[in-house]
Amino acid sequence: MKYLQVATNILLRLLLFLVPIVALLVLAFGAGSFVSAQLQDVPKPPKVALIGAGADQPLDLSPTAIETRLLGVYLRLQSSQIDRTAGSDTTRESFAIADGETAASVSQRLQDMGMIQDANLFRTYMRYYGFDHKLAAGDFQLSRDMSIPQIAQALQQAHFEEIAVTIPEGMRAEEIADLLNVKGVMDGESFLSLVHGGTASAQALGDYPWLPEGLSTLEGYLFPDTYRLPSKASPADLIRRMLDNFGQRVTPQMLASAAQSGRSLAQIMTMASIVEREAVRADERPLIASVYWNRVSGACSKDTGGAYLQADPTVQYANGRPGEWWWKPPSVEAYKAVISAYNTYLHPGLPPSPIANPGLSAIQSAIQPADTKYCFFLAVNENSHVFAVTLAEHEANIARYQK
Repeated sequence: MKYLQVATNILLRLLLFLVPIVALLVLAFGAGSFVSAQLQDVPKPPKVALIGAGADQPLDLSPTAIETRLLGVYLRLQSSQIDRTAGSDTTRESFAIADGETAASVSQRLQDMGMIQDANLFRTYMRYYGFDHKLAAGDFQLSRDMSIPQIAQALQQAHFEEIAVTIPEGMRAEEIADLLNVKGVMDGESFLSLVHGGTASAQALGDYPWLPEGLSTLEGYLFPDTYRLPSKASPADLIRRMLDNFGQRVTPQMLASAAQSGRSLAQIMTMASIVEREAVRADERPLIASVYWNRVSGACSKDTGGAYLQADPTVQYANGRPGEWWWKPPSVEAYKAVISAYNTYLHPGLPPSPIANPGLSAIQSAIQPADTKYCFFLAVNENSHVFAVTLAEHEANIARYQK
């Protein structure tokens, strides 16, 4: 009898424990069904798909889904405010979003500008539709006659102002810097400083395995072309594009041809820069390149007194100054007074580095010069030259064309 009484007491205690739990479960189920019914009744806002369960999917009662649907209820109640504009002014104004800027910051700035009336409502709208995770840096055009949905949509379409700058073939780095200043593209001095960083600057910008090691300047490798840049581009942006362009235009096949000739890329680019400054006509560039390679090789030593390049542009480069980056000497005799490693009348062989930034035609001519024995050439007008093998032939051309 005693054991029966103990068992009965345990059973009663168990029932007393379970009854409240069962009651709570029943109430929770009922409440859940009621909330579910209410939330399912929230319609999808127009134009943008609802985040959450679709009509043909079971209702998701996870915390995230419930929060999203509650935001939907709030936005439904605020629909009139959402569609209301801050004004009637149709004037477009620039609105810039900085890299990494938050939706809260953007919303507040829009309110401060008078583009929206309620920063919190706008931020909630952006959060509900997931636009707050899609904010990208850029410039946007907004007006006060736009509603919240229209502004939110506009902020997904960044407008980047661009500026086009053309770098002509044969310019030296200082001329490019001056051009960038005149065109208002960027600070020319900062550009020049990065150029004079040489290989170290290039390594900080990208991977350029073809670039010679130990360069003290990127002169010669800044490929001339027309570049489209963001309106607030930095020198690094432009130089990176120029080096990338060089890597695409000067192909591995061209580099292989240079290697087969026994000449390094540094030698090729130095020669190409001289040919670019000397030749006007594309068809003469391989001929002029052949003259200079013949001189450097020593094939013309009998008439030139050694492997002297005797290239006028190198001395003009060496004695260049602001306002006259390519010196114009009063006579050839004046070249002897220019003390510089770039003076190829005083120093045999190639100068230390390129003197300008050549185009593709000059580079190809330096890699594959014409097969000639020419040691001299003479300008007969602004565009063309005559060529000679010996000094005697050259002097005869001078007598004929420079009476």
